[in-house]
Amino acid sequence: MLVITRTPIRISFLGGGTDYAEFFEPHGGGEVLAASIDKYCYLKVNTLHDFFEYRLRVSYRKTELLQSIDEVQHPSVRECLKFMKAELPLEIHYMGDLPARTGLGSSSAFTVGLLHALHAYKSEVVSAERLAREANEVEHNWIKERVGYQDQCMAAYGGIKHINFIDKDEINVQPVPLNKNRLKELRSNLMIFYTGITRFAHEILEEQMEKTINNSNTDSLIKMRGLVGEGIKILTDNNRNLSEFGELLHEGWEIKKGLSNSISNPEISIAYDKAVNAGAVGGKLLGAGGGGFLLFVVPPEKQNAVREALIPMKELTFDFAPLGSQVIFYHE
Repeated sequence: MLVITRTPIRISFLGGGTDYAEFFEPHGGGEVLAASIDKYCYLKVNTLHDFFEYRLRVSYRKTELLQSIDEVQHPSVRECLKFMKAELPLEIHYMGDLPARTGLGSSSAFTVGLLHALHAYKSEVVSAERLAREANEVEHNWIKERVGYQDQCMAAYGGIKHINFIDKDEINVQPVPLNKNRLKELRSNLMIFYTGITRFAHEILEEQMEKTINNSNTDSLIKMRGLVGEGIKILTDNNRNLSEFGELLHEGWEIKKGLSNSISNPEISIAYDKAVNAGAVGGKLLGAGGGGFLLFVVPPEKQNAVREALIPMKELTFDFAPLGSQVIFYHE
């Protein structure tokens, strides 16, 4: 038996930070606006033949050769296997289009993709809703990671989504209705650049979560939540200029920087200012902060100037991904 899943990573436009239970449960919910892009996590699960001395092989940036699930060092692999009551012998292999720890939700895409592959390995067809729910269960209650709730939903559902977080067990995922021309226009006005800095999100989030729990971030997060509805209005009104969306991203970024001293740094601030001076309307750092990718709204006629201003940063060419996690190969 061999199964391969392909799961998209995401860019978060507005509302990031309000998808943490520490905020949305006591403060009337959270909201995000996000999109999946055509950069993927690939997970292969197959039967391991009994010729080998080990019963479990796990390959990612390193390879683990093991006799039992309890020995697995990779937290998501170990807990997904336990959650799914997987039976050995097995081989699990991960491939990713982009580096990990760069603010694009690849950690949750990994978890969603692996759960999907393990279900398919058992010949089980699962919905996006179930994949998102199970990934949240594994990451929050089994691995006990301090993460939000949007990344699992985006990896499972794909597309451009408006997500409402009522409580941990009630998450409403709705598509943002953009026609073909508006979608193309949005894509043609976006640019993404890699800062070259990777980081562990939980290290960035410690201060932010402390402030969220003691309510010193509450006003800022409520403002960030309020930007989501306005962002959707701009995107879905074909008569509105997308420069308004860029201005909204800038407003959200200015608020977000105040959530923690670790979110931005001098290198990121210099790059952001260079892009704006070259013609970007606005933008943000994707993910928890501290590194990863910068997203900008830039009119097409200004994009070459922004590219030149941000040399030597590498630009990420991308398109939107309409589908969430998919089984792309299945062989019994």
